[in-house]
Amino acid sequence: MASLHLAGCGALGRPPRAPFWGGEPRWRGGGGGGAGGFARREKARGRAGIRRVLAMSTDPSSWKMNLNEYMVTLEKPLGIRFALSADGKIFVHALKRGGNAEKSRIIMVGDTLKKSSDPSGGKLVEIRDFGDTEMMMKEKMGSFSLVLERPFSPFPVQQLQHLSELDLLYNKGRIPVVTWNKALLASNLRASEGSGNCGFVLFSSKFFSLDGWRLLSNQNGQTIPQVLQKNSTTPIMSSVVCIFSEDDSGDGDWAHGSFPIEEYIKALDRSEGELYYNHSLGMRYSKITEQVYVGSCIQTDADVDTLSSVVGVTAILNFQGGVESQNWGIDPNAINESCQQRGVLMINYPIRDSDSFDMRKKLPFCVGLLLRLLKKNHRVYITCTTGLDRSPACVIAYLHWITDTSLHAAYNFVTGLHPCSPDRPAIAWATWDLIAMVERGRHDGPATHAVTFVWNGHEGEDVNLVGDFTGNWKEPVKATHKGGSRYEAEMRLPQGKYYYKYIINGQWRHSTNSPAERDDSGNVNNVIMIGDTASIRPSVQQQKKDANIVKVIERPLTESERFMLAKAARCFAFSVCPIRLAPK
Repeated sequence: MASLHLAGCGALGRPPRAPFWGGEPRWRGGGGGGAGGFARREKARGRAGIRRVLAMSTDPSSWKMNLNEYMVTLEKPLGIRFALSADGKIFVHALKRGGNAEKSRIIMVGDTLKKSSDPSGGKLVEIRDFGDTEMMMKEKMGSFSLVLERPFSPFPVQQLQHLSELDLLYNKGRIPVVTWNKALLASNLRASEGSGNCGFVLFSSKFFSLDGWRLLSNQNGQTIPQVLQKNSTTPIMSSVVCIFSEDDSGDGDWAHGSFPIEEYIKALDRSEGELYYNHSLGMRYSKITEQVYVGSCIQTDADVDTLSSVVGVTAILNFQGGVESQNWGIDPNAINESCQQRGVLMINYPIRDSDSFDMRKKLPFCVGLLLRLLKKNHRVYITCTTGLDRSPACVIAYLHWITDTSLHAAYNFVTGLHPCSPDRPAIAWATWDLIAMVERGRHDGPATHAVTFVWNGHEGEDVNLVGDFTGNWKEPVKATHKGGSRYEAEMRLPQGKYYYKYIINGQWRHSTNSPAERDDSGNVNNVIMIGDTASIRPSVQQQKKDANIVKVIERPLTESERFMLAKAARCFAFSVCPIRLAPK
């Protein structure tokens, strides 16, 4: 029996968590140097019915991996009960206790079936609809390779617990369907090719193809994409049309995994308020003002048409990078061409995802672009990949800097209209950087940052901090012993450049773990630059190693600071030059 090769394919590429996987896996590199490399964990031999589990890459030569997709090879019977959702997808509904699928310790309820091996030749065949699974389910013996995709958010198992078997088997009230269009039928209902006219067929809606499901959904008045309204709740799971399993699945209990179901349901309830991005839901957006909309990335030509014809957008400000869009299967050139055809201005200004420093440095330029567009009476759609961080951060900063709204009020206003979690400290950092641009790098007002000065010496030392900020070197501040060799002194300082030293047992010394400079008299002092100055072309340089910890302070601005912020933001916006505010 071959060993089990386990690839990291938790939601959003995270490794699976121990409570739901029967123990914390130990990871080591395996095959990382080759195309489509994957992490590997060796398992004990002798586990019946399980061949291997691999992370999948649809295009190994291009190094584009879907970390949520994996392949597993199982012996029959599989021990899987599948379900058909109302959007035409086949997903894992339950696992048989002690079955081969449960023993694999990789398959979970909610995973979508993407491909399966052909029993005749072993070739992977795409699962497009209900009919594509029938051949696999009818086979009595042999091994099958399945390609499954992990959902982006935790699957709501508790919803399945509330439904009876009759509820799941019932066709959700959908009436039988009559069609003359064979393109709407599942693979096992294809009409035979030949001469003459094709007759009609009457069948259950579970035999729809994906195109058929889209047509039925549109006729029922469901519009995708849709605007996210305040306090709206988007269902995580589509309604179940039917469930099905192998013809000879044997006796046994069906459950939702090898983990304790009660604990799993409690974990899902605890994470109910967390935000997750589900790319399969399509573009999602919210109206902030009459001229400003914010949301997730544009995926198709139809999304551009929706923004242009339905919403009335005339300009798009996109913070998604090129490589990032390719990883999500988006063609940025096709999107740009669609915008040009509809007379929509597209401005691409990439900001690295989950990079607070990059966000802080580029945010003033983004707000400047937005202000210029709004001054030209554009209706603007601000977007990034998820619509949860970069794009709403730009809108919040615009309201804070340009409309003289407090950061707290602007943040609550935007997050109340659009579910998101933007980087609030990055906005505060960029605010002080803008003010420093007017003040030439130094701030004369109240404290803007909290600094923890760190001395690593020996236990039992008498440590004091002295510098420009301690009464012009005349009022030392005693450091607190934090255990071992670590001593800390907390200071709240305005933005600027400061020199300092430590007095250790009466001796003046500088720290070798923080930047230092030699003054005109030849003395070596530590130096710290708190904050930075906003720049039209920010240079993201590697930060110097420093043991000290600097955090931004978010507080109400003084009257003088509000004036300087408004001045700096407007000067910055109209320094964004040249920029063409019209489609090519």
